[in-house]
Amino acid sequence: MGPEDLKKVLHLLPPGELREEILVGLDTPDDAAVYRLDAERALVHTLDFFTPIVDDPYWFGRIAAANAMSDIYAMGGTPISAMNIVCFPCSLGMELLADILRGGLDAVREAGAVILGGHTVDDEEPKYGLAVTGMVHPERILTSRGARAGDALVLTKPLGTGVLSTALKAEFLSEEEIEAAVKGMAALNREASLAAGVAGARACTDVTGFGLLGHLAEMLSEEGPACEISAASIPLYPRTREMAGMGMIPAGAHRNRDFLQGRVEFAPGVDDVDRDILFDPQTSGGLLIALPPEGLEAMGDGLKEGKEWFRIGEFVAASRPLIRVTP
Repeated sequence: MGPEDLKKVLHLLPPGELREEILVGLDTPDDAAVYRLDAERALVHTLDFFTPIVDDPYWFGRIAAANAMSDIYAMGGTPISAMNIVCFPCSLGMELLADILRGGLDAVREAGAVILGGHTVDDEEPKYGLAVTGMVHPERILTSRGARAGDALVLTKPLGTGVLSTALKAEFLSEEEIEAAVKGMAALNREASLAAGVAGARACTDVTGFGLLGHLAEMLSEEGPACEISAASIPLYPRTREMAGMGMIPAGAHRNRDFLQGRVEFAPGVDDVDRDILFDPQTSGGLLIALPPEGLEAMGDGLKEGKEWFRIGEFVAASRPLIRVTP
């Protein structure tokens, strides 16, 4: 569901409960909910599921599980347990479903969590994901708000999964040709979350269906700060620019663009391909982190060898529009 539709339906519902144990709930644009148990423990709750993003059932399961657990990492938490969410046409055969579930299981085990069960529905279209519970210290929660002017904006995975999956479905690319993106989507955001905490991150979210600009907008408010990013600094998976230039733009990118009207300004020199990619809905994207400048070195030191991170912009004093994109 696009951000505009989601906003409309939420306005039709009563406000969330006000209880002192609810540290993060419906009143903020965050990735998960947080419920305090005591002074040192809080539960982090989230769920996510979707239709196949790749053809291989094992990698679909692994990506869907990594995507669901990403919300826990974005809040500074650690996944501890998960429940499978399965919608599957039984006519396709149980071996195919077993491959999907095996992919999810491997991702959950890599995270150090356990799968406790789940729920299945015989459906016309396959869908898979997880309901995940995590743990976080109440004083170490990362939310989407809290960035300050002068903070650096850091991204921990390249963009392009929406464009590439669209090209895959249109048979312009094979799964082998998007291997880097498949492995990137399947990678956990665990190390990036831990490094962000050590580096003193002030705010964090993960980049998923609302695209980079949509999730960045959730980190900002009219009171400030605003943010400036450089299109040239945005990392991309191989073939992303090529496919975007050929028009392989998912419908979700257009919904994201419409929702952000008036909140994003593109400087001269930012071409249409760059703009489309910045609105591109991502699957199991990286973390988007607000870091004080003195934390940048610690961020790099905290990541394992081979784990990437990219400084793509800077938070600035309150201004309109909220986001400015330069070449």
